[in-house]
Amino acid sequence: MATADQRTEAHDVWLPIPPDEIEGLPAGLRYLHWDAGLDFPADPGRCVFYAVPYMKGAEVSLRPLSRMSRVRVVQTLTAGVDDMLPGLSRMPSGAHLCNARGLHDASTAELALTLILAALRGVPDFVRSQDAGEWRPDVRPALADKSVLIVGYGSIGSAIEDRLTPFECARVARIARTARDTVRGPVHPLSDLSALLPDADVVVLAAPLTEATRGLVGGDFLARMKDGALLVNIARGGIVDTAALLTELRSGRLRAALDVTDPEPLPAGHPLWHAPGVLLTPHVGGPSSAFLPRAKRLLRDQLTLFAAREPLRNVVATADRSGRE
Repeated sequence: MATADQRTEAHDVWLPIPPDEIEGLPAGLRYLHWDAGLDFPADPGRCVFYAVPYMKGAEVSLRPLSRMSRVRVVQTLTAGVDDMLPGLSRMPSGAHLCNARGLHDASTAELALTLILAALRGVPDFVRSQDAGEWRPDVRPALADKSVLIVGYGSIGSAIEDRLTPFECARVARIARTARDTVRGPVHPLSDLSALLPDADVVVLAAPLTEATRGLVGGDFLARMKDGALLVNIARGGIVDTAALLTELRSGRLRAALDVTDPEPLPAGHPLWHAPGVLLTPHVGGPSSAFLPRAKRLLRDQLTLFAAREPLRNVVATADRSGRE
């Protein structure tokens, strides 16, 4: 644990966005820009607040942590922190790992709705017909009157339901780790999943990747989905058993729209590229014009709390070097 004198001397903040582009940063801290460059902007041992570079991969993001002996906060710009959890053992006791809950709600929910509509209405097939210069009208399913199941009802799951509301869905069911009530209706516990799956025309995965959710969508899960149902994954690829999903896609029983895959990036020649009934986007749920203003606001707000020594938001884990994290 750093002494009081050391905490006074160490005051560097590493930001993946140039500090002069973030209005309202609190005084009294030295702001440095590092967005995964080969060279560090200063001695990592002086860093007290580390905002992780966005979408640069775990190897890069974890690289300075073992030298950040005085870091008090590691702030991701992603809602999921699975890439950074191995870094807890490198952080000093009491240091907080914070996620970016709320940052990607709008952008990711927009993409979820886009994937649902595009897959149901056959937009990829129409694009292929356009490329071939062929006029091929067809009757496709609408989102109206469909039953939607959202698996993972956090802030992104709630934002997805916000955008489903005008589309006249027959019903929206919600699953989270624990049951609770909302103004829209009940959120069911994960134990209710098997009972809810057979009724869903569209299943949207918005859960974090944890030991409880890794491989959650396997053969049993998929077998309980109704014939012709659509699986949409805007969460993490590791939640889905890719081999089991490929079996269902090849049979033509299910369809899928995937922003994330396992493995990721999807390598050339992987069977998912050409599996029937699948729509793929390359993990673009977060990256959009909505990202930067919300990222700046999150960093400013968290640093304001940090400088005032007030409790931070979105703390998901705290390092404990005494033997447990």
